[in-house]
Amino acid sequence: MELTIIGCSGSFPGPDSAASCYLAEAEGFRMLLDLGNGALGALQRYARLDEIDAICLSHLHGDHCLDMCGYHVARTYYPEGPLPRIPVYGPPRTAERLDRVVRLDHGTPMASAFDFVTLAPGKIEIGPFGVTVDHVNHPVETFGFRLEHGGQALAYSADTGPAESLISLAAGADVLLCEASFTEGGSRPANLHMTGVQAGGHAARAGVGQLVLTHLMPWNSRETALAEAASAYHGPLSLAVPGSRILG
Repeated sequence: MELTIIGCSGSFPGPDSAASCYLAEAEGFRMLLDLGNGALGALQRYARLDEIDAICLSHLHGDHCLDMCGYHVARTYYPEGPLPRIPVYGPPRTAERLDRVVRLDHGTPMASAFDFVTLAPGKIEIGPFGVTVDHVNHPVETFGFRLEHGGQALAYSADTGPAESLISLAAGADVLLCEASFTEGGSRPANLHMTGVQAGGHAARAGVGQLVLTHLMPWNSRETALAEAASAYHGPLSLAVPGSRILG
């Protein structure tokens, strides 16, 4: 199993990164975790547009799903003809949410290019991946994921405030890809995002082999996020960087 960071900027694209998108690969099967704004262009550095086999959308905020609209156009008008529909796993009403954007342009529904599957907590098989899904702590319905293949496990927090469910998803995982949008100090909305300290605390409690911080806000110091996480988690620790590969 290999994971490539496509975009890791929090809430909106930054000068050096698209918003959230991660490419998971195993046995020639390619699956995206989220496809936020700006990510479709960066994705093409690592995979052709006809090489994606499935997509998981953690939630329906624009920085995690809106490049689905551009991808719909690409799959519909591909030079050799429309590409086959691929499964898109997401919260309830994912197709409706995205249709509200694309129908303003040309009226073709998203379901013409994608087979939408509604997520629920539990375990599913997606290609070669065993995927565990659970709710995390965010203002809209949001799912975190645990991907397993070939004896390896990777957990992805999506967007979340502190959440016991994330600790369960990440328990004993080789890697926790965890958001660290906020920094300590000052006022922070509750149940929205985590600080580096909180991300590190979740990684320590879950006993993960490695912590990778992501969903990093463009206006925050990446070094501060890393230092905060290091105060709570003492294992291998790094910042997500577009183009970097994890596991493999």
